[in-house]
Amino acid sequence: AYHVRKHDFKIPFVCGCRDLGEALRRIGEGAAMIRTKGEAGTGNVVEAVRHMRAVTDGIRRLVDTRQEDLEAVAKELRAPLDLVIDIHKTGKLPVVNFAAGGIATPADAALMMQLGAEGVFVGSGIFKSASPSARAKAIVRATTHHSNPDIIAEVSKDLGDAMPGLDIKQIPDGELLASRGW
Repeated sequence: AYHVRKHDFKIPFVCGCRDLGEALRRIGEGAAMIRTKGEAGTGNVVEAVRHMRAVTDGIRRLVDTRQEDLEAVAKELRAPLDLVIDIHKTGKLPVVNFAAGGIATPADAALMMQLGAEGVFVGSGIFKSASPSARAKAIVRATTHHSNPDIIAEVSKDLGDAMPGLDIKQIPDGELLASRGW
């Protein structure tokens, strides 16, 4: 897979990642925003959760890494050393980190925020549901109030059917979107 050098463009790029190494490689190429890859169009948030945990766990490990080991970690992650050092110092990505891929309910959005996302992307999770407008508003409120279970429960009522979820195991390997890239 070839990735575009994004520094030469005036518009911001958002790029997907499955783990910290992939996030840092995309940021090194000039990505202005990062998102979990998840498995878009499935209504199944499991992969997005897995990817967000991989990124946040990677950041935690990096923060706990000894200074003298950072160069070896950068090589292991196949990531730019300056970004590895930056995360070691700050404890966070240098760009906004969104959750995406399979987010179809207010609870999905709140969960992703609780796992460390700074926002969520939704698409088919809204538009393939019974009531797209109501679901979009509910997801926005759940994202804003992700730490308040009463609000999440309230906004989750009377939304109609969610997008029908797909079992990732039923999708042939060649058709999985999240596995693209390096």
